[in-house]
Amino acid sequence: MSLFKAREWWSAVLGEGEEFDQGCLCIGDVDNSGTGLDKVVVGSYIGMLRIFSPHVSKSGEGGSADANLLEVQLQNAIIQVEVGKFVSCSELLHLAVLHPRKLSVYSVSGTAGNVEHGSQYQLKLVYQHNLQRTACNMTYGTFGGVTGHHSLCIQSMDGMLMFFEQDSYSFGRFLPGFLLPGPLVYNPRTDSFLTVSSARQLESYKYETLAVATEAESRQDPDLPVKTGGKRLMPDWVFVLGEQALDLSVPSFSHSSSSIFILGERNLYCVRDNGQMRFMKKLEFNPSCFMPYSTVTDGTTSMLLGNHTNMLLVYQDVTLKWVAQLSFVPVAIRVANFLELKGLVVSLSSDGHLLCSYMGTDPTFFSMPKVDAREADYEQMDAEMKKLQKIIREATRTQDILPKADSETDLIVTAAVSSSMDNPSRALIQDINGLPVPSVSVQVKVKASCVVQSSKLTVGVQPPLAVTQDQFVLDPMGVGSSTVVAFSAFLNGRYPPADLTGDITVSYSSPTGVPRVLQSRFSLPLALVCAPSSPAKTTKFKITVDTNQPPVDLKSIFPACSAKSEDKDGNSLAFQFLSGASVTVLASKTSQRYRIQSDSFEDMWLVVKELVQRFDQHFSKVGVKDFKKSFSGPLPLQEYFLCVDHHFQLRVNAQQYQDLLSERAVQFRAIQRRLLTRFKDKTPAPLQNLDTLLDATYSQVMALAEAAEENQVLLGEAFVRLQSATHLLVLLLSLWQGLTSDQTVILEATLLPLLQDTPQLGWEESCDAAVSHLLRSCLSRSPKDQATSLAQAGGPVLGLPRDTTRLKKHITLLCDRIGKGGRLTLASEANVQVPVQVQSLAAPGGVEPIAEVAADEEELELLQEATKFIKKKQPHKKVKKADPCQSTSPKQYNHSPASSLTVNPDQNPGTDTCPQPAHCCNLPIFSLLNIMLCLICYLYMPL
Repeated sequence: MSLFKAREWWSAVLGEGEEFDQGCLCIGDVDNSGTGLDKVVVGSYIGMLRIFSPHVSKSGEGGSADANLLEVQLQNAIIQVEVGKFVSCSELLHLAVLHPRKLSVYSVSGTAGNVEHGSQYQLKLVYQHNLQRTACNMTYGTFGGVTGHHSLCIQSMDGMLMFFEQDSYSFGRFLPGFLLPGPLVYNPRTDSFLTVSSARQLESYKYETLAVATEAESRQDPDLPVKTGGKRLMPDWVFVLGEQALDLSVPSFSHSSSSIFILGERNLYCVRDNGQMRFMKKLEFNPSCFMPYSTVTDGTTSMLLGNHTNMLLVYQDVTLKWVAQLSFVPVAIRVANFLELKGLVVSLSSDGHLLCSYMGTDPTFFSMPKVDAREADYEQMDAEMKKLQKIIREATRTQDILPKADSETDLIVTAAVSSSMDNPSRALIQDINGLPVPSVSVQVKVKASCVVQSSKLTVGVQPPLAVTQDQFVLDPMGVGSSTVVAFSAFLNGRYPPADLTGDITVSYSSPTGVPRVLQSRFSLPLALVCAPSSPAKTTKFKITVDTNQPPVDLKSIFPACSAKSEDKDGNSLAFQFLSGASVTVLASKTSQRYRIQSDSFEDMWLVVKELVQRFDQHFSKVGVKDFKKSFSGPLPLQEYFLCVDHHFQLRVNAQQYQDLLSERAVQFRAIQRRLLTRFKDKTPAPLQNLDTLLDATYSQVMALAEAAEENQVLLGEAFVRLQSATHLLVLLLSLWQGLTSDQTVILEATLLPLLQDTPQLGWEESCDAAVSHLLRSCLSRSPKDQATSLAQAGGPVLGLPRDTTRLKKHITLLCDRIGKGGRLTLASEANVQVPVQVQSLAAPGGVEPIAEVAADEEELELLQEATKFIKKKQPHKKVKKADPCQSTSPKQYNHSPASSLTVNPDQNPGTDTCPQPAHCCNLPIFSLLNIMLCLICYLYMPL
């Protein structure tokens, strides 16, 4: 809501049920009174033509009636009205009225009256042109540089420009590539016509180019050769807008002599006469009309701009100077000079509200009351300052990328998943491996708290899940109304999904016209992808989850599976996936452990996730607040790496298929060219088995294409299985180290940076880059390494790696550093201060890439050697206790060149054996890792 309102000077309501548009209003001294004062000419779509001379009535009554000079009902609808010198051999102004199939030029004359009723005005037809095509809009000017009179140009609905020079028809030209008409304006400085085509670009055509182009007797295909002697019509220059234009304007005042203004749906453009952009203003509202006018500041242009929120805005170039509130949405704006006041704003609405207004404010007589002065409470101010500083620190620590959503939303979306499966099932695949494929119904309720128009609802689920309908167009909703849509979800593939959650996205426009998007989630039941079965005793993969509470009856955790379970004690359950794999859950009778086992590693993910979630829900209902769950076993990295290798091999196969297809396609085209050359030759020549070679190449291309498609399907399945395995690894890591929810989110975003594979960017290179970034930043060995990595420039371009060795080493090192207490955080990058020495290396080429792989290999080898040394049985020989870190002389240690690290029992008891190779102790300063290993070896050294 604007603070100021447009001050009404004169207004009128034009008829009832009439419609108006931007071409139905023009300003000018149409009656040639000689005073230089403007008259307002308005035409409506029902054919009513009105001419007003606005003024303020002295008596205060009948203002609009006294100002109405002429009101005539014409036979046809009025599309546009213009005032200009349209009659030859006459310097007087005439009125041009454009009808759908007719162009009429009238003269308006007034006769002074002898009574108090005033002058009498008459409308006389001078000439008219019957149009062969339906008109859309028109423009006028001194075409071809002719002075003294104006010519007219009419654009038809099918893209033809018809030129009229007074009472004679000159010629017509079709615009190239025309689809829908756009705004049309004449630029007298360059003698050219400007329009916006359906390709959403501004095009300029010179009058001379139009005159010598092909005669437009009928529309021709632009690809066909020109049949007449003219030239093909081409624009002189083109400026791409990227959106549809609402209006064009070419102001004629001096300091904007080279400016062309274009009003788009979301932006305001200003270009020069040669098509170069001067400036652009992005609008935060839906504009309806605009008009540039002269300004008092040289070098700038002022503009009046109306929008659909009843606002009248005043811009000086791209700077907003004033905003005024109107009582309607303007469709046309003009600036006029009247007798009492100069520079009034004339605005017209689509339903006939005509208003002459000016900018101003009402004086206010309100004065602020005096407030009793009181002393400042410094303790309260200090407490408020601390509170604000705490809020600022919290805001800078979170580092939110996306803005937080408002607490009050225009729509409320709730999704309800049915507790039972559909009967009958709505799945496209009726059965998989002899098991019926079920489907479940989901109801989505959308409730509006305001008026919502043009809303759309989209449903998305993870493959291979599918829904019966994924897009809905919602009806307009009022305040408090609601809409309910329903659909069914089912399994549409022969492998389990990686996630059973679905996304609901609702896109709509707010009451102010701002596009918004609202998202919601729903969870599908586990029974949608699996069925109860008998437990399996022997499996390949096993996972054990520990808890701090007594064992729970699994039938109470999974009540839907208890009826079909063969175990009466409730210590075992089995889930048979529709894709063929079986997952068994076993509960220990004596300990607080649960084992999940299966022949497929990635298929255990959904069951482990469901088990952990149901444990949390069960113990929260019971009232246990200190429930904890953990994973103590070794991480199944080797099983996880099998999924990684399988996915990578399919990507390599896809690249090989692509290369072979390219080679065979080049060969196929080369054979085709040879055959065409033989067939075009006048003297027949033998084909030399080219036809056989063509058939064989075609067969190879088709076989490769089918193999590539099959490999693409397998690649999609492998990526889903890789997602499941990655989710399982992240869950086990979080249970192993007790990671927080924020750290789990960071780890999951690191190991799953992509939602789907693309030929340009795959999971391996994306995951390797993300893991390497964590190893160099928050999981780095020292703050110096972290600062050095932050000072480096960008890394190499991501591409398909040669193998997965580097990725496996990085993932292994990531798990190792997390296991050693590494902290996953994003705030550490912002809090690290880059030293001055490192800042000097930030220039390109100043910092060499850190050899992470070599360092990691050395660290792993040292850890393995240290582990061998710790676990190896040593002879019980008393050794003198001494701190090896305090003695730096190599004489105190007896170095052994052997790879195995042992203590020599025949050595002097007063001499220690250093567990490190000889070259480590020769260094002047030990590294931190070597010192720690020496301490570990010393502490575990048998006495």
